[in-house]
Amino acid sequence: MRSVLRKQQLSFICCLLFFFASCSSVLAGPFTLEAALATAESAHPELMYAQAERDSALADRDIANSRRDTTVNFEGILRSGRPSSDNHDLASDNSLRLTARKTLYDFGRSSNSEQAAIYELKAREAELISVLDDRRIEIMARYFDVLLADMQYMVDNELMSVYYVRFDQGKDRLDSGQISIIELTELESRYRDMLMKRNASAQRQRLTRALLANAMNRPNDLPGDLEDPMLSGNQRNLPEYEALLPKLLNNNPRLLAQQEMLAASQKRMESLRAEKGPVLDAEVQAADYSRTAVTRDNLSAGLVLSWPLYQGNRSDSRIAREMAQFNKLQASTEKLKLELTQALLESYLDIIQLQSTARSAASKHVDFSDLQLERSRGLYEMELTSNLGTAMAGTAEASMRARQIEYQLALSFARLEALMGMPLSQAMQK
Repeated sequence: MRSVLRKQQLSFICCLLFFFASCSSVLAGPFTLEAALATAESAHPELMYAQAERDSALADRDIANSRRDTTVNFEGILRSGRPSSDNHDLASDNSLRLTARKTLYDFGRSSNSEQAAIYELKAREAELISVLDDRRIEIMARYFDVLLADMQYMVDNELMSVYYVRFDQGKDRLDSGQISIIELTELESRYRDMLMKRNASAQRQRLTRALLANAMNRPNDLPGDLEDPMLSGNQRNLPEYEALLPKLLNNNPRLLAQQEMLAASQKRMESLRAEKGPVLDAEVQAADYSRTAVTRDNLSAGLVLSWPLYQGNRSDSRIAREMAQFNKLQASTEKLKLELTQALLESYLDIIQLQSTARSAASKHVDFSDLQLERSRGLYEMELTSNLGTAMAGTAEASMRARQIEYQLALSFARLEALMGMPLSQAMQK
């Protein structure tokens, strides 16, 4: 019996060595969840896209702010003309002009455009916060996937060792006439099936590490050993759902972004309506002419009032397009509210279920597996049975189930806080 156990242990160690030898570009040392989450703000493509949107909105704000900036233009004109005097010959009439103009008042064009740009910038900044939250949750989920893949590999590898030992013993029993070739074939078939499952678990170890590396924006650095986090935050108590709902509606980054985009669209419509109104400019001009005339000034200053009397359908069409955009944003905002409130309820109920029923069931399953292992160990020491390996695999599987509950609980808390746009401790304060 003891030789059988040694075979199982040696097989388990060899399989682990084979897996880690096959992983290239692996980070040395245990990797922590805190270190993984610290990479959330790295230059990931999703984050870079959100930052580019924010920078674009920032540039639009600067463009809107510059609409009333002073403009200075230089003109050089080469021309010929026939004077209205008796001389009918063509004469040169060249000129140089330097004109400075500044808009003093445009009846809402610039101010509404500036406000629209500011609202859109706030929306992009809120979206950036939402992307960061999503990145942290994604990294956390991929981190837990690696831990579960390692645990599943240990379970499958232990069971594979058990089936191999049974198959190996079956050969001796076949030679001694204790079993038939059909029974031996059945033992080998079970071993081969378990070996295939174990190898699939080994592949999943590699795949989950690749997904974690990609989530951290380190595709060429696969993490090696991962530290199992304590997850002390899973013990937190939840306030009532009705107390969390107003927090979500007032602080959710995605909802805030939609509301800011709505405000920006409304201001753009007001700016477009102001296009039909007048514009008052101050103008200063210095000029020099090749031909003198009493009606020409070398230096002039004045106010210029421009009022578009007819623009065809251009202005109304632009207003109608912006109105359609506003209606789309309004519909998207209402849809988002429904989705967010539903997501909040699901996360809230998940936490309650995991903290009470699921955690309790997993704990009892661990206790039962420990008792089974103790019984199997006792029978093994008395050399009455050889199912110790199966009991060890059952204990490892029960522990994996308990840890999976804790990982799901941590993710549910993270999603809940991301939905509310604030830590749970802050949301519980009145």
